[in-house]
Amino acid sequence: MSNSNDPLTEFHWLVEVLQTVDVGVLVLDLQYTITSWNGFIENNSGIDSADALGKSLFDVFPELSQDWFKHKAETVIQLRNRAFTTWEQRPFVFKFRNNRPITGVTPYMYQNCTFIPVVSTTGKVENLAVIVYDVTDVATSKLKLNKANEQLAELSRIDALTQLFNRGYWETLFENEFMRQQRNPRELCLIMFDIDHFKKVNDTWGHPAGDQVIRSVARAVKENSRATDLSGRYGGEEFVILLIDSDIDNAFNFAERLRADIEQTKVETDVQTLSVTVSLGVSAWSEKFTEHSEWIEAADQALYKAKEGGRNKTVRSSD
Repeated sequence: MSNSNDPLTEFHWLVEVLQTVDVGVLVLDLQYTITSWNGFIENNSGIDSADALGKSLFDVFPELSQDWFKHKAETVIQLRNRAFTTWEQRPFVFKFRNNRPITGVTPYMYQNCTFIPVVSTTGKVENLAVIVYDVTDVATSKLKLNKANEQLAELSRIDALTQLFNRGYWETLFENEFMRQQRNPRELCLIMFDIDHFKKVNDTWGHPAGDQVIRSVARAVKENSRATDLSGRYGGEEFVILLIDSDIDNAFNFAERLRADIEQTKVETDVQTLSVTVSLGVSAWSEKFTEHSEWIEAADQALYKAKEGGRNKTVRSSD
């Protein structure tokens, strides 16, 4: 039996562990020549050790950013302190393919890396070791969780039927704009409108047809609005649009274009092709508004006048 304290035996064990451990070990000299690496690096890079040892790191891994790597390495060597990089900072240092079938959703291995200064017996830093950890499972799990959280956040903001902002989120944005307007006034106009005789659509053709009508109207809103405008579904068949940098005349013209567009739209439903109209109220921001609800009330009153005046028309709050 061999002596477990024999230096040669301990060295053999150490080499065996380094070759089989499930982390990468790469050693460079100060000229960035590869002096050694373990089986993890060889297996995941697909490069034979004979083709890499004694060669420049940047020739063996040409996709590696020389400027970034040298800056990292020189800091470690000069300060004689370890440095780290995580997959969240940099998804990978070495572009190894992801070979795990369970996490095959990503083509490359996510990595955490540790840079270690290797001090010789003379007390000088003569080599640099880079330890590579495969954290693909952790990274993909967190990315999936982040995506799920983003989707949940989106669901909390978006009306499922129309894909416009829902009332709660729209009002939050509207209130923020109102407070910003009080500090720094600019041209803003609010439009409120609803679908004329919508109850008749539901009662006559059914709620699925009503849903198709609402979706069609929402599509017209999105097609006519700018990216900066804030559009939302305020109630069952009621919609709101805050026009940014738009005076009352421009807002009125916008509302009329939207009204005409909706009137000309043919809504295909399972029971019949339908046509609908909308009534709209337009209100410009006024210094007399002390609460955002007062602005909504002004637009709502204009909408009421549009319906009282025969529907399928636009009325300004000043009219």
